Amino acid sequence: MNRRFGVVATLVVSALAFTGGAMFYSGSVAGEPAPKVIAGPVDALIRPHSAVIGPKNAPVTIVEFFDPSCEACRAFFPKVKEILAAYPKDVRLVMRYLPLHPGSAEAIVMLEAARVQGKLEPVMAAVLEAQPDWHDGRMDAAWAAAEKAGLDVAKARAMPSAEAMAWAEQDIADARAVGVRGTPTFFINGQKLPNSSPEQLEAVVRAAVAAKGK
Repeated sequence: MNRRFGVVATLVVSALAFTGGAMFYSGSVAGEPAPKVIAGPVDALIRPHSAVIGPKNAPVTIVEFFDPSCEACRAFFPKVKEILAAYPKDVRLVMRYLPLHPGSAEAIVMLEAARVQGKLEPVMAAVLEAQPDWHDGRMDAAWAAAEKAGLDVAKARAMPSAEAMAWAEQDIADARAVGVRGTPTFFINGQKLPNSSPEQLEAVVRAAVAAKGK
């Protein structure tokens, strides 16, 4: 690992320090009703630097505190994509980073480089699909997947990482402020969805879209 990624990896230490050890997702029992949402401070959920997928003025906003090296985040990703495809005009996704696993800080820099290159969505999909090959910190597999998805790796590796690090540090601080303890954690229109399953996430979003349409 070069010096630049050695520095960015300190984000993991910051994240683990605030969690006191990550508390990760455990799926709900099938058929369980959608959980109640918990209100959270909206001003700490969306920052000007946050990556956004979907229409800027969508009536329903999903904020996801996300770790690209998190297996549960990978498990949720197909459902998140499905939701965005089902409601292309009504739902947007705001990504917030919370690095808690080996390799996650470097993957965040990679995703930010992909965003600069206009390749965020395909690169994120490819990196998550390849996650079993790199989530232990062996990042060559992640870079290879990103390159196959269209990332200019030479430019990505040369891109200064200070801005991405600062944004991730802000995301870590905001996660602490809104009571996030693990990944993935979702907020729907400013309200926290605790211990959700992919199906429960979909149900809450569907209800929020229906409510905004009334």
